[in-house]
Amino acid sequence: MQFVPPQRHAFAWGVITLVLGVVLWVLGPVLMPFVVAAVLAYALNPVVRGLERVGKPWIPSIVAVLLVEIGFLVMVVAVFTLLVPIVVTELPQMRDKLPTLLERGQTFLAPWLASMGVQVSLDPESLKAFVLQNLDLSMGDGVAKALASLRIGGSVALAVIGNLVLIPVVLFYLLIDWRHVVRHMHSLVPMKMRPAFDSFMKESDLVLGQYLRGQLSVMVAMAVFYSVGLWWFGLELALPIGVFTGLAVFVPYVGFGLGLVLASIAALLQFPFEQACLVVVVVFGLGQALEGFVLTPRLVGERIGLHPLHVIFALLAFGQLFGFVGVLIALPASAVLLVAIRRLRHRYQSSELFRT
Repeated sequence: MQFVPPQRHAFAWGVITLVLGVVLWVLGPVLMPFVVAAVLAYALNPVVRGLERVGKPWIPSIVAVLLVEIGFLVMVVAVFTLLVPIVVTELPQMRDKLPTLLERGQTFLAPWLASMGVQVSLDPESLKAFVLQNLDLSMGDGVAKALASLRIGGSVALAVIGNLVLIPVVLFYLLIDWRHVVRHMHSLVPMKMRPAFDSFMKESDLVLGQYLRGQLSVMVAMAVFYSVGLWWFGLELALPIGVFTGLAVFVPYVGFGLGLVLASIAALLQFPFEQACLVVVVVFGLGQALEGFVLTPRLVGERIGLHPLHVIFALLAFGQLFGFVGVLIALPASAVLLVAIRRLRHRYQSSELFRT
């Protein structure tokens, strides 16, 4: 049996794709900081070039890159510092109120569980002793426990710290040499494939631009909605929880879940049980409906064409390959893969192999 040239080409590209997939799977942890830096460089490169055009000739390229990267790192740190007032405020209150909350929860749930044949009995004194033992920590005790954890999981801690240092370094060099990197990649493409490659990159760039602009709009809108909604109900930590939850929706499902947990804890510590449930259900229920049925479909989903099942699969697959950071880059990477799959499907349906 002999293969025609299109079949041989398809087989060769299939083998190349398989080999690349195996390499990505094996070297996933090593490639992770480079992949993250490449995604960030792609997103920040237009800002760098715009700053160069505005500041020309007073702002050299290296200064523009430093300004943009430092500004981006400051924004990332600022987002995570939103958690500081939440932790500082909620931990002492949890220490004092958690046994009472658990006892109240037992009173509320015990009859319902008993009707299902599940017997639950909690000892308030034991719970109080356990909470005081684990949450009544001074700053010195907390630092000591953190250092002990670093000694136990030293390799993991070193890997995380190494990636946190490596990503900004790789990002800096990619932003400096972005045009050279793009030209070099373009020069590796065979001449016969360059028109198709250029068309693919143009479409991918269009889809990614639409995704990033749409996702940024969703994040800002949801940060405003959650902050105003929680503030309207009188939650003391409305601003940090609302802003953090809104910005965290960049990670689908994970960001919403984390914000829901933080808001639930804050509401339970401040309000009676029924009022706390009302606050969380109303604000986050309306927020999820607004995000899922109005903002994301109109600003993101319709532009990149990802089905919710595709989103879940992408999150799991990229999380398996690159860990938590893989979850962050899952959707933009999936948008590019979607463009490639569309083109492969079109070529397959136009080929003799499909028609025979």
